[in-house]
Amino acid sequence: MKLYYAPESRAVRVAWILEELGLEYDVHKFSLGERSMREAEYLALHPMGRVPTLEDGDIRLFESGAIIQYLLAKYGNGRLVPPSDSSDFASYLQWFHYAEGMIMPPMNTLVVETILLPSERRTEVNVKRASKLLNQTLYAVNENLADKDYLVGSKMTAAEFMTGHAVIMSQRLGIDMDDKPNLAEYIKRLETRGAFKTASNK
Repeated sequence: MKLYYAPESRAVRVAWILEELGLEYDVHKFSLGERSMREAEYLALHPMGRVPTLEDGDIRLFESGAIIQYLLAKYGNGRLVPPSDSSDFASYLQWFHYAEGMIMPPMNTLVVETILLPSERRTEVNVKRASKLLNQTLYAVNENLADKDYLVGSKMTAAEFMTGHAVIMSQRLGIDMDDKPNLAEYIKRLETRGAFKTASNK
């Protein structure tokens, strides 16, 4: 397998599950925004010129959630996903998809407005609105973790690769976690995992 990767991106999610599953893979490393991501060779793999992209034999996939679901279905052997007939399965699906449905839209706005755009093109109204929305999405995760170590209970699931990673990136973007104590502990729990550390430092 080959993973097209950049640090501090959604590609870390894919590297993380590959590490947790103990799968061997090669890495093609980019720096976010580098010109080669927009050249024809890479655009033939990912039409938007983004990461991650995974190649597994003749299979090529982009979109981190799709890649994670593919890896679980093909190589997971039941790991990291509650059984479909268990009471946890519906909650697992909810928190797996919460990252892209709720957390990432305002986070993307913040990244654009505070990092990617030159200062003269930034809009303070957009920053304030996105910060408010992002905090609201994180409060919901904080409340969910009031009585559990992981999103779906006492054991880690693949929802951590999606929503857990989005929570970590929110903190690294500067979101204050002092009023979200469950998230602060959750982040520590995830960041101390050896597989996460390896995935973050390719």
